[in-house]
Amino acid sequence: MKKRLLLALAVSLVLTACASNSTTTTSSTSTSVPASSTDTTASSQYAKDLAYAINNPDASFPQLSTEIADNEAAVLIKTSQGDIKLKLFPEQAPLAVENFLTHAKEGYYNGVIFHRVINGFMIQGGDPKGTGTGGESIWAGKDESIDKGNGFNNEISAFLYNIRGALSMANAGPNTNGSQFFINQNTKDASGALDSSKYPAKIKEAYKNGGNPSLDGGYTVFGQVLEGMDIVDKIAASETDEKDKPKTDITIETIEILKDVEGKK
Repeated sequence: MKKRLLLALAVSLVLTACASNSTTTTSSTSTSVPASSTDTTASSQYAKDLAYAINNPDASFPQLSTEIADNEAAVLIKTSQGDIKLKLFPEQAPLAVENFLTHAKEGYYNGVIFHRVINGFMIQGGDPKGTGTGGESIWAGKDESIDKGNGFNNEISAFLYNIRGALSMANAGPNTNGSQFFINQNTKDASGALDSSKYPAKIKEAYKNGGNPSLDGGYTVFGQVLEGMDIVDKIAASETDEKDKPKTDITIETIEILKDVEGKK
């Protein structure tokens, strides 16, 4: 009972990232539409995609395949605890993928720690300050059409979810994506309370292996671990302080681009 209570408290915690140099919080309540989206076109398209994903048995969910498709990218995150191989989804989350790949190529993440780790929930990194209050997108101060200073927009897809191993953007509220990211680590069956009118059957099945459906709709999913979940679990099991920061630094040594987005070098 005590373990269940601690897990429930951990999952109820929220992910935060830099927004105007301050850390804010967001609700982790499950939703089936893009969080606080004012873009009615995007909302309408999401609704259509979700209906297709739920009702069409041939609907494809790229996270569920271990193959790296032609329209996907791939990276190897080399950490002080071991390597994590992931594929990325530029078609569903073009901004998040471009931001992550560009930061990786420029060495932005080199030497950055995993500053927030909650076993049974997720591991979070990507903040050069190492505090959870830093980091910015590649467009900050350069392109206000994408990032006006608070981060870039969420990209919520009906075909991507916070299942175990999903790579997602951390944020400080809707449309505040900067450089921080997290990998969903929960190993417990999370499928029980999922509404079939909001979740495709294949995704409900995937959630039996773990993940955090309470984050769906509020955080951009843009990748999936292919190899190295044992490393993710190892990092998640690290001894932490009262702020969920590992007592011994766990660093990203470098991120190697294994396969870039088509047409880019």
